[in-house]
Amino acid sequence: MTSPPSSDLPDVLVLGAGGTLGIAWLQGLLAGIEDGAGLDFRRVESFIGTSAGSFVASSLVAGRRPTRPGGHERAAPLPVPRPSGPMQLLAGPARYAAAVAAPWATPALGVTKPSGRFLRAAALRALPPGRASHDDLQELVRRRGAQWDGRLRVCAVDRRTGRRVVFGSPGAPRAEVAEAVAASCAVPWIHRPVRIGDREYVDGAVWSVTNLDVAPAGHGTRVLCLNPTASLQLARTSPYAAVRAAMTTMTTLEAMTLRARGAKVRVIGPASDVAHVMGLDLMDERRRPAVLAGAYEQGLGLARVSAGG
Repeated sequence: MTSPPSSDLPDVLVLGAGGTLGIAWLQGLLAGIEDGAGLDFRRVESFIGTSAGSFVASSLVAGRRPTRPGGHERAAPLPVPRPSGPMQLLAGPARYAAAVAAPWATPALGVTKPSGRFLRAAALRALPPGRASHDDLQELVRRRGAQWDGRLRVCAVDRRTGRRVVFGSPGAPRAEVAEAVAASCAVPWIHRPVRIGDREYVDGAVWSVTNLDVAPAGHGTRVLCLNPTASLQLARTSPYAAVRAAMTTMTTLEAMTLRARGAKVRVIGPASDVAHVMGLDLMDERRRPAVLAGAYEQGLGLARVSAGG
C-alpha cells in the first residue's frame, strides 16, 4: 500500500498513562490504524508522552514501528512487586484505594495553584515508598537510541515540590531520554523515584494521565490524544469511581484549553470490549497479548470508519 501524505497524520500525538496494559493498548491501536490507513506514526511532528505513553513515544522517535499482535518485539512490562495480588501491595484495601486516588485526584484541586502543588507533594510524601526499580526500562530505552530531536516531550513530577516537569521542552532540566522515560513511569507507591541531577522524579500521571495541555498547539493544529485509562470499567458505587471522574475531568479541561487556542483535538480510549479485558490491574502482564490484539482490531476499525467518512 502506498503511504498517504503526512497531512493525514495528526500534528501532535499525545500518549497517556496506563501501565503495562496501557503500553499494549497504545502499541496495538497505533499499529491497527497504521495498517488500516497506511500511515506511519513515526513521522508525527510532536509527541507528548506520560508514563506508559512516554515509552511508546520514545520508541516512535527512535524509529521503531508499533508492536503488532504476534510480533517478536514485546512491549516493556513495568516491574511490580506482587506478593499475591494487587490488593496486597499495601497493608489493606483502604490504604490501596487512598494511594491510587491520591495522585490522580489531586490535579482536580487546581494543578496550577500553589495549594494544588503543595497537596500533591504532601501526598507523595505520605505514600509508602516504592521498591521496584526501572533500571531495566532505562537500559531498554537507551539501547533503542531515542534522542531529543525537538519532537519529544516527556512528563514527570518533581517529588519534592509536586510540580510538573516536561523533559524535552525549552528550559526543562537536562536528562537523557531514558532517564526521563523511567521517571515518567515511576509509579510512586510501586517504583523508586528516579534521580536526575539533584532532584527525584515520579510518574507524570501524578499530575495528569495525559498532560494534553502541554501539546505545542495553536490554530488549526490537529491533536490526537490516546488515553488508555479513558474507559476504565468502574461501577458508580465503587470507591475508585471518584478516581476516574477526576481523571476524566482533567483530560476534558486540558482538551478545552487546546480548543480555546484553535486546535482540533480528538481523544480516544479503549473500546468497551478491550477495556473489559484490561480490567483494573493495568500491570497484569498476562493480559498483554489479548489487549494488544483487541487494540489492533480497534485501530483497524477506526481506520475503516475514517476512510468511510
